[in-house]
Amino acid sequence: MLWFVIGLLLGLSFGWFLWWSNRREMTSLDEEKQLLAQENMIVLDFMHNMVEAIGEGVSRADLFQRVVHAAILSTGALSACIFERRDGTLRGVAVEGLFPPHRPLPESSRTQSSTRTRFIEQVLRSEVFNVGEGLVGKAAQTGEGILIENAHMDPRVVRHDDPALVVRSIIVVPISFRDRNIGVLAIVNPSDGSSFGQTDFSLALSLAEQAGLAIHNLDLMALQIEKNKMDADLSLAREIQSMLLPKAFPNRANLDIGAIYMPAQKVGGDFYDIFEVDENRVAVAIADVSGKGIAASLIMAICQTNLRHLAAAHCSPSRVLAELNRIMNEEMKPDMFVTVIFAVIDTAADSITMARGGHEMPIMLRSDASTGQTQLELLRSEGIALGMVPAEIFDHCIADKVVPFKSGDLFTLYTDGVTEATNADGVEYSNNRLMDAIHSLRSRDAQDLNQQILERVQLFAGKNRQADDFTLVTVKHR
Repeated sequence: MLWFVIGLLLGLSFGWFLWWSNRREMTSLDEEKQLLAQENMIVLDFMHNMVEAIGEGVSRADLFQRVVHAAILSTGALSACIFERRDGTLRGVAVEGLFPPHRPLPESSRTQSSTRTRFIEQVLRSEVFNVGEGLVGKAAQTGEGILIENAHMDPRVVRHDDPALVVRSIIVVPISFRDRNIGVLAIVNPSDGSSFGQTDFSLALSLAEQAGLAIHNLDLMALQIEKNKMDADLSLAREIQSMLLPKAFPNRANLDIGAIYMPAQKVGGDFYDIFEVDENRVAVAIADVSGKGIAASLIMAICQTNLRHLAAAHCSPSRVLAELNRIMNEEMKPDMFVTVIFAVIDTAADSITMARGGHEMPIMLRSDASTGQTQLELLRSEGIALGMVPAEIFDHCIADKVVPFKSGDLFTLYTDGVTEATNADGVEYSNNRLMDAIHSLRSRDAQDLNQQILERVQLFAGKNRQADDFTLVTVKHR
């Protein structure tokens, strides 16, 4: 009977132990589920706040500050700081609370207790760490978070004499997006005097991950806004540039004039101009500004405006370019220049007087009506690009060249975007192909001839992207 009672008691005790163990395990699981649900809610709320902030158009600095504030609220910490990574270094950019600096404070800081918080914030913002230096640099270097539950005896933690700056517990986590480290979030000292645990560490890692995504999206949005603004500026520049190009050409019964301009980008550095000098003379100009984009288009506009003004004041094309060189030398940066041809067609004298400032040599096709024979030549003349040398050298090199221009002749000006267009094998279209095209298309009117040449160049280049501006001007003497 005694053994029966003892066995019964042992059985009840073991059963109670099993029940208690299961109940404890269930309670522990419930607590873990609650903690996980709480962490998920915090992260979701943080994500929502980050999306709202980006939608409001906050700055990068404001977003960093919101991340710091959210980290303190979520973990119950006394202070937190974000160190942004720039060019291999880390600098404090957002801080909340009395965050302990990562280097010992100077002796003078002890006398600044009235403005201690502001002073320490200034210290944090002025401190620069190399990647790999200290806890912050280590997290940035490895991409892994660091949890120090008890920091009193950890040699990695900087010790300060000020009791308010003593680090009891610290979490340091990298803020990254994919493989790109953006910075580091450091959180110090729970407000209840305890230590950070694995739950706090897990939460900090989740917040840092979402912060990295938010900062990346903010950067993308800023880039898109900047791109949209640049696109708008480029569109406006293109409209202004198109306004500067001639819409109609001088009406001469014995001249057929055509021109095509196709920039490689939204705005280009090529330009052409065709305008009336007097009842017998028509001026034709073509130029190529070094470089592309807005800077080249501005130089182009300045060059074109001055060219018309100078053409009205001087009869000689070489004198026009000499004066234009003086003006452009003052307007252009040292690494910029303009190649140009300025020609005056005299329909009464059946001649062309031209000056060439380092530009592609124009092509003349001569046609003998009596024999039906044609002849192609490159019109060579001396000259240096505008903006490359001072006036005394340029004036000595530039000179007028006079050539006959009779009925049946064809005069073509072009920029190197035509002849230097390359195919998939890297072969250039070249002057020879251009001259062959002009010869085979000589019977067409000037604008149609230009269009057909453009199509031939594009067919030659194939899928190769247009690398340079394409400008072509053709004048036929009827």
